[in-house]
Amino acid sequence: MGSGKSTVGELLADRLGVAFRDTDADIVAAEGREISDIFVEDGEDRFRTLERAAVRTAVADHTGVLALGGGAILDDGTRELLAGLPVVYLSMDVDEAVKRVGLNTARPLLAVNPRRQWRELMEARRHLYTEVARVVVATDDRTPEEVAQAVLDALELKDA
Repeated sequence: MGSGKSTVGELLADRLGVAFRDTDADIVAAEGREISDIFVEDGEDRFRTLERAAVRTAVADHTGVLALGGGAILDDGTRELLAGLPVVYLSMDVDEAVKRVGLNTARPLLAVNPRRQWRELMEARRHLYTEVARVVVATDDRTPEEVAQAVLDALELKDA
């Protein structure tokens, strides 16, 4: 959440000469409403169902750079789909998250006590991110361009 998945993903896609896709954007487009509205109106379980379907479709159909929502990794099936793919975990600490997103209530999972909830989410998810990631790239105090270059270097990829 706030790690720069979309921004860095778009930069990577451009540098590699491939398309970029974000499963959160796919869900918003299909549902015609924001993710925060889906959480409020239908609940997290419904959102996770939509997310699983969006990830399955994107992994099957998309050959470029793909950004997944931060909670997509919670699903066993999603982790299985990602096995063997060049997955990158963009990591950051809570102070960096505060700088980037302010940990405001527009994030449905951070509505109450955002700092504590962010830490709890990361404690619950970090091992899942590292389980499927081929590489981990720290984003703290880096520009999106620096992060994109670090990803290319870590995966030993060349610009198009």
